[in-house]
Amino acid sequence: MQQSLNDWNFPGWPAGIEADAKMPEYPTRDGELLKRFRAGDRDAFTLLYRAQQAAVFRFAMLMTGDHAKATEVTQDVFVWLIHHSGKFDPARGELGPFLAGVTRKFLLRRRGEEMRWAPLDESFPVADCADDREVAEALRRAVLALPDKYREVVVRCDLEEKSYEEAAGLIGCAVGTVRSRLHRARGLLARKLEKQVERRQEKCPV
Repeated sequence: MQQSLNDWNFPGWPAGIEADAKMPEYPTRDGELLKRFRAGDRDAFTLLYRAQQAAVFRFAMLMTGDHAKATEVTQDVFVWLIHHSGKFDPARGELGPFLAGVTRKFLLRRRGEEMRWAPLDESFPVADCADDREVAEALRRAVLALPDKYREVVVRCDLEEKSYEEAAGLIGCAVGTVRSRLHRARGLLARKLEKQVERRQEKCPV
């Protein structure tokens, strides 16, 4: 039977823990808290969840564009952490980038499962004489359809407005790789949307 975070009765959380993008983040010593949790202190895990949940959910939400999927992925990440807390080594870095990597794996797994049943539609039609809101929606769908490695750098650098260095740390690659992937991703987006803009101009001449 699938386990969820609601199975953990944390003090002060009678309804269980649910993903909430607005939950505030608290500074913690991740390694110490995980050590306490492994020793049986569930309050320590609650503190870790409060500190890290918002960033995990935000990343999942921007990568999927779907609140329900982001909520499920966020829960999967923290259930995984409950059972695999020993995988995190504080000597090798902070918990945030570590959880970003775990989140990425769950997102890739979900995307692979979805692709088996629903092949990606590479077209992004914009209605004739579309307004700015419809064009923005076409852009959003174009971003979501980018290959994962390109979509992630767009999310980190353009949507979350992180520096190249910060993005590289979260993704786990070199700064130069972030730069090249972002350049490639923006080029792909430009080509996808250029045809739609031309079509709109033909259908809706000024």
